[in-house]
Amino acid sequence: MEHDFGYAQIRPEPSRKPRIFAVANQKGGVGKTTTTINLGSALAAVGREVLIIDMDPQGNATTGLGIDRNAVDLTSYDLIMGEATVAETALPTEVPKLSVVPSTVDLSGADIELVDTPRREYRLRQALDGQTDRFDYVLIDCPPALGLLTLNSLVAATEVLVPLQCEYYALEGISHLVRTIERVKRALNPSLEIQGVVLTMFDKRNNLSFMVAEDVRSHFGDKVYKTIIPRNVRVSEAPSYGKPVLLYDLNCVGSKAYLHLASEVLKRETVPQ
Repeated sequence: MEHDFGYAQIRPEPSRKPRIFAVANQKGGVGKTTTTINLGSALAAVGREVLIIDMDPQGNATTGLGIDRNAVDLTSYDLIMGEATVAETALPTEVPKLSVVPSTVDLSGADIELVDTPRREYRLRQALDGQTDRFDYVLIDCPPALGLLTLNSLVAATEVLVPLQCEYYALEGISHLVRTIERVKRALNPSLEIQGVVLTMFDKRNNLSFMVAEDVRSHFGDKVYKTIIPRNVRVSEAPSYGKPVLLYDLNCVGSKAYLHLASEVLKRETVPQ
C-alpha cells in the first residue's frame, strides 16, 4: 500500500554515493533502534531510497518494520559472513522506498566465528562495496555494545549518528563511544566522522532534560541537531504493531519530530568524496 506522508516537498538532489550512517551508542535504551527505523522511514517518505541494515542480534529494527524473523531465509549474518549479497538479503517494507536487511539471533555467532578471520573488521564494508549504489542512505542499526559487530559497522560507515537520551550521565556514557570512533578513524577508517547527535526521549516537564540538552550542546556544538525527539507514547507503541511511527500515527508529535529530523539531515549533507 502506498502512503502519502504529506511531506514530499523536500526533495534535494540525490547524492553521487550513498550515505552510510552507523547509528551507534553502546548504552541500551537510548532510542537507537527507534531513531534508525523512524529516521529511515522519514527519509523514504520524502523520496529517498533507504536501506536499513539490522546489525543487532536482538533484531528489533527487523520486527519494528513488520518483518517476521522466523520467516526470513537470509539475514545480516549471511551478509557479514560473505554467504549472501545485499540484493539477496534486503527485503521491502510497508514504507515505499525503504528496505531492510533483517537480523536474527544467529548474528550473535558472528562475533565468535570471525575472531580468527583476517581483516575481520572489514567484513561488512566488503559486503557493501558496490552493492548499495541504488540507495541514497544506508542506516546501520548497531547493537548496544562496542564489540566486533559495532566495529564492522563503524568501518563500513561514512559517518556516525549518535542518539543520546536526555538523562543523567548522558555525556559520561558517550565519551567511551567517542574514543572508540577516534580509534577506528585512526586505525581503520580515516574518513569516519560524527555526523550528528540526536537528543531523544526529551521530557519538557523535567528540568533535567533541559540541563542535559544544554550540556550536550555546549560539548558538541553544531554536531547536535536542533530537532529534539520528545517522549511520546505513540512512538513507544508503534514497534509492537510492526510499524514505524509515521505509519502508526502520522500526526503525532513523534512523527513530526522525525520528519523534521530528516529535513535537517538532508539540509546539512555534503557529498562524500
